Amino acid sequence: PCASSAAASAPAPGEAVTETAPAWWPDARCTRRVRVGALDWQLLELPGPPNAPVAMLLHGTGASTHSWRALAGPLSQHCRVLAPDLPGHAFTTTPPQQSLSLPAVAAAVAALLRALGVTPALLVGHSAGAAVALQLVLDGHCQPELTVSINGALLPLQGPLGRLFLPLARLLSLNPLVPSVFAAWAGSAAGTRRLLDSTGSQVDALGQRCYAHLMGSRHHAAGVLRLMASWDLAPLASALTHLQAPVLLLQGSRDRMVPPEHARAVAALLPRARSVTLPGLGHLAHEEDAAAVLAALLDAWRPRLGQRAA
Repeated sequence: PCASSAAASAPAPGEAVTETAPAWWPDARCTRRVRVGALDWQLLELPGPPNAPVAMLLHGTGASTHSWRALAGPLSQHCRVLAPDLPGHAFTTTPPQQSLSLPAVAAAVAALLRALGVTPALLVGHSAGAAVALQLVLDGHCQPELTVSINGALLPLQGPLGRLFLPLARLLSLNPLVPSVFAAWAGSAAGTRRLLDSTGSQVDALGQRCYAHLMGSRHHAAGVLRLMASWDLAPLASALTHLQAPVLLLQGSRDRMVPPEHARAVAALLPRARSVTLPGLGHLAHEEDAAAVLAALLDAWRPRLGQRAA
């Protein structure tokens, strides 16, 4: 059974507008609102077996908890599953003054964990969510038994595109007209299809509907642009060699957003990394084939589950 959804609290003057998930949203009955400081989080929670360890799932840029719709249920047979909409995304109310840099987002997630009174034994991040997961561990906010990166965006963009990306994102985020224009295009059927095609993944009809809903939201678009404008992966990349915690790197062979060679480069930096290629899957591998992702995840974590059971 899931916790009942709760109505969002009204934001104070000057805070961001609160948007709520529609009734058809995946696992809508299993979500609740959690207020921590200035952030009003949308949290997906699946209880799992009695006394089960906690798994925290962190989605990527432009996504939300809906991206875990195929993985969260099967994983909850082994864990209590928690998955928030990250700051600036979807239905987590984020005030304009909230920093969306990588360390700030990680600190916000850490504050949420403290408010919930939980310590994740398993930390799973997709794309930018993988960077948040590793930042959480590097900053000492949590010490999971295993951290899993699914097509993790963990290294700075290289070449001319990389040098132009941050300045361009910052410029776009400062223009108040850009989120509305982007949402009008991205929320259209053609815009959503083009963006999803660029991932190299085949997404089901429900996933396409969810992405179209999010991309058509000016508030979501504004939050995504703010996060991209604040994102700097260079410090994270430099710190990876000091991360002694075990990390599982899952990489789709058809990922068009994070090149497979990035996963190999990250694996070379991490002292305790294991890398697994997921054949035929793109950037949204966990949405395309949740069973393959779950099998690889449990294969790496099963020894620790066995120790816990013993």
